[in-house]
Amino acid sequence: MTLVYVFASYLTLGALAGTLAGLFGIGGGLVIVPVLIFSFGLQGISFEIAAHLAVGTSLATIVFTSMSSIRSHHSHKAVRWDIFRPMTVGIVIGAVLGAWSASMLSGPTLELIIGIFVILVAIKMLLGGNPKPGRDVPGNAGLAASGGFIGWASAIFGIGGGTLTVPYLSWCNVRMQETVGTSAACGLPIAVAGALGNIWTGWGHPNLPDYSLGFVYLPALLGIILTSMLFARVGAALAHRLDAIVLKRIFALVLIVLGLRFLLS
Repeated sequence: MTLVYVFASYLTLGALAGTLAGLFGIGGGLVIVPVLIFSFGLQGISFEIAAHLAVGTSLATIVFTSMSSIRSHHSHKAVRWDIFRPMTVGIVIGAVLGAWSASMLSGPTLELIIGIFVILVAIKMLLGGNPKPGRDVPGNAGLAASGGFIGWASAIFGIGGGTLTVPYLSWCNVRMQETVGTSAACGLPIAVAGALGNIWTGWGHPNLPDYSLGFVYLPALLGIILTSMLFARVGAALAHRLDAIVLKRIFALVLIVLGLRFLLS
């Protein structure tokens, strides 16, 4: 595959991830990581690092896409900065530890874990709903501890954390608009710490392809960010015209197929 063809495929992936993110309100990493793993396999990148490279690259793309999302939510006064600040302390530590944890896993093991996670998310999409409010927002120490777990898991799976943060804040009785806005804000420290952690843990790895910065593949990063932010608006517009429930069920089934592929390969 020539670099031009590869770059065009990443532009397409960015458009797909952005559209799905806008359409379903999910983080692009949930789509980007599995597709990048497949793409890296077609490029002949070693299976031992394909999953690590996909996770690191996904987190790097979220750094850019989360910025516009934060501005939008902040303009609507939907970010609880009093929750964000203590969570960020834990998120940064957790995300660095998550990147280190992922680097300790073999490529096939990391793919297996990602496959299980994708299937669990798909099942949640099929069943719908978030946990009913069961408690009040904890103190700073509790928020930091929760942020640590969310950051750790998100760095392993290559996601911005919304899949975990939204249910958690909903359980803490935070208003839904503020839950979504605060979750979007938390995606930035997750992505920054996770991406830097993957650059550090992947630095100098002998199997890295050209144009890599640790476990971040720069052609994929550039291609995805060029189109994902634009097509997120397209997805948001389509969400008001199409049957979102049916589309979400179809997408969940696609995720299950992708997850099973990782489990059975």
